[in-house]
Amino acid sequence: MHLKEIVENIFPTDPKWMQKARERSASLVMPHRALGRLHEFAERICTIRETLEPSVENKAVLIMAGDHGVAAEGVSAYPQEVTGAMIATFLRGGAGINALCRHVGAEVFVTDMGIIPDTNPADFPEGHRLRVEKIARGTANIAKEAAMRRSEAEHSLLTGFAVASEKIAGGIDVLATGDMGIGNTTPSAALGAVFTGAPLEKLVGPGTGLDAAGVQRKRDIVRRAIEIHQPAREDPIGVLAQLGGFEIGAIAGTLLAAAYHRRPVVVDGFISTAGALVANALAPAVRDYMFAGHLSEEHGHAAMLSHLGMEPILQFGMRLGEGTGAALALGILDASVKSFREIFTFEEAAVPDKK
Repeated sequence: MHLKEIVENIFPTDPKWMQKARERSASLVMPHRALGRLHEFAERICTIRETLEPSVENKAVLIMAGDHGVAAEGVSAYPQEVTGAMIATFLRGGAGINALCRHVGAEVFVTDMGIIPDTNPADFPEGHRLRVEKIARGTANIAKEAAMRRSEAEHSLLTGFAVASEKIAGGIDVLATGDMGIGNTTPSAALGAVFTGAPLEKLVGPGTGLDAAGVQRKRDIVRRAIEIHQPAREDPIGVLAQLGGFEIGAIAGTLLAAAYHRRPVVVDGFISTAGALVANALAPAVRDYMFAGHLSEEHGHAAMLSHLGMEPILQFGMRLGEGTGAALALGILDASVKSFREIFTFEEAAVPDKK
């Protein structure tokens, strides 16, 4: 599909379904809205799916992976080789995201959008969970040149859309986004600065563990990149090409796919929310389908969520990435839907309602 066609077919949710869902919530055998935000989550899912019998039983976290040329500027406390090593760990089931997804009953899938080393599904026991869509061996260094060509930015968006669409066609009820890529908080902060207009002091943080001097160096690099490229927020594909990452584009494509196919999608932390900023700039109605999984400890995430008008489900001080915050939030959404569907109404329970 063409990106223009996708964007033109993303529509806001129908408020009539929200009203129907709220009426059902009001009839449940409990004081009015006694389950707090759980009611809100279930009602939004009903509205997205246009049914009062929704399901989020089949869950998947889609991890998009890519390396970044700006890592050469020393913006991460970890070496770039960690990206490939972590993908191997995901496919062996030994990472944080694997443990949490086992807990909430979600599947983990990894897409190599452009890491430096070769990846081959045949090399892993869970190789069927790896998809190789390598655009290039990492992006270019945004402190010196554009991260990618415009055509590559579009490719990353369409690939994310295709991967997510395939999972939805296979029966996935709800998606969550995840990321892997050493150095990717730097392009994410740059994207955040462009789309939110917030100052770099609010957006650039320690990432994987930089000290104060490292954070200042990183902030200077982001400022330099923005000055060099002069990105225009009204051209989101251009901004992605100048400052972004292959995996960030694929995350944005995943969010577009969820909205296009009318499925709920949980956005993880800082990097995933950078993808959400791109998706929102392309199709503002995508916000109706997104849930903010958590508030990351990473500097700048709060400003991004505020710009999108999204309130996080969880605030646990997490900053691992991988999709871990979104995975935990999937369990909360599951609980909200089960409560909505399984709790009796006053009439079913034969309990007198309030007068």
